[in-house]
Amino acid sequence: MTRSKLIAGNWKMNGGLAANDALLGALRAGLRGSGDATCAVAVAVPAPYLAQAQSLVQGTAIQLAAQDVSQHDGGAYTGEVSAAMLREFGTRYVLVGHSERRQYHGESDALVAAKAQKALAAGITPIVCVGETLDQREAGQTMDVVRRQLAAVIHANGHCISEIVVAYEPVWAIGTGRTASPAQAQEVHAVLRAQMAAATQVAARVPLLYGGSMNAANAAELLAQDDIDGGLVGGASLKAQDFLQIIAAARDLQA
Repeated sequence: MTRSKLIAGNWKMNGGLAANDALLGALRAGLRGSGDATCAVAVAVPAPYLAQAQSLVQGTAIQLAAQDVSQHDGGAYTGEVSAAMLREFGTRYVLVGHSERRQYHGESDALVAAKAQKALAAGITPIVCVGETLDQREAGQTMDVVRRQLAAVIHANGHCISEIVVAYEPVWAIGTGRTASPAQAQEVHAVLRAQMAAATQVAARVPLLYGGSMNAANAAELLAQDDIDGGLVGGASLKAQDFLQIIAAARDLQA
């Protein structure tokens, strides 16, 4: 089955009003006239810039994503942003369970599952991030870790699980310049695909993204793997030409 690709850029805690305008302007120009159904494009921007980004991507093929969402609907949770708030900005996707949230904010599998649930209830697609540390990989625990992380989301979301996106991001390959080989990445993606197939009859339509230092040089080889349906791109998404090259690589594979 040929699945549409999804290339999502995660800006992390980067950006500024002028820089965002320049970057999104360059992406708009690079994508002009090239919109099609074979490759969706999204940018996950810091929360303060959602309004600006919403305005800048309006009428384009670029979809808006947020980097996090609260597990609460509202109330006395200072600093939190609810799914309903994100929806008001036309947010199409939201990252949940990114390794930096798990590592620096102590987010548990159960919390990640609850956040995915809130996103789905608001009509926002959660991009559920799973991945192992270097110690876990070297101990041969990779498959156990990613299965456990994804299982929590599956258990909490039942029949809605077919509406998520899954991103495999080996923690040891995020921002380090190291990348899982295409074979290593495919091996994990195949396990995740099988786990989704056990949970829903339409697992084949759930996009599985690779998120460990994908860049313009390695994107084509990674995206050519059978179960890699796109990328969650970090640093390269802050450089318009690099990000456009990754999108082009995804589209070429669909041609």
